[in-house]
Amino acid sequence: MSDRSTFFAAYDAVLRQWPVEVHGVDVPTPHGSTRVQVCGREDGTPVVLLPGGGTTSMAWYANVGALAPAHRVYAVDLMGDYGRSVHDGAPLRNAADLTAWLDALLDGLGLRRTHLCGHSYGAWIALNHALRSPHRLDRLVLLDPTQCFAGMSPRYLLRAVLTLLKPRAERPRAFHEWETGRAPEDPVWRTFLDATAFAKRSKVVPMPRPGAEALRACTVPTLVVLAGRSRAHDTPRVATAARRLLPEAEVAVLPDASHHSLPTERPAELNRLLAEFLA
Repeated sequence: MSDRSTFFAAYDAVLRQWPVEVHGVDVPTPHGSTRVQVCGREDGTPVVLLPGGGTTSMAWYANVGALAPAHRVYAVDLMGDYGRSVHDGAPLRNAADLTAWLDALLDGLGLRRTHLCGHSYGAWIALNHALRSPHRLDRLVLLDPTQCFAGMSPRYLLRAVLTLLKPRAERPRAFHEWETGRAPEDPVWRTFLDATAFAKRSKVVPMPRPGAEALRACTVPTLVVLAGRSRAHDTPRVATAARRLLPEAEVAVLPDASHHSLPTERPAELNRLLAEFLA
């Protein structure tokens, strides 16, 4: 089996264990075709989920069951990253291009307004979209957002770069275990992480932090959920900055969570926060 086939077999194995009925759609945009996994109540309030870099829409398997009873859930494979989205159109150069892609995706899904939730790199995309297109969002959720309120840990960045530069099956899992302190709990998810070592991405754009003035002007009701044991950045520093720069936002810290364990592992408290905030 080729590396590509191995990756998509692992992707499909995660999808088969989603606790709700789900179907994939390919939405054309100027940047290429975007794969979206759709599930939940057909007349429910829409919520769009943007995963962290390298994890695809499969990262939400532990959360969709809690969201589906009240929401129409759209879990996205990020343009330019791993997954079934195909970046064969306009280039992705910066946050403005990602906002244009996301606007086109929402148009293609028929969503004039939506809730938007992102993790890590997906949270950075979500926040930038909120700053540029606030009229399209009802509520915003940022899960351990990177490069949004404070810089990232140099040690974390070095390990991330080494994982990408020297792809071997054990490296993504080793990175996960270093950051979380343990192996992934779900064996199907563990196999998927191994398979990402040989997946292909076309473009992950540079991630400058938004300016303080722009953040203070954000009008979208926002929930920031931080991982107390995150090694991606200094959690207390991020929490302080988020409260200062988004004074109307709700900021919660999950003390036992790490950056890579969100949103997949031990999700009960996270799911409660999501359900309450998006209700």
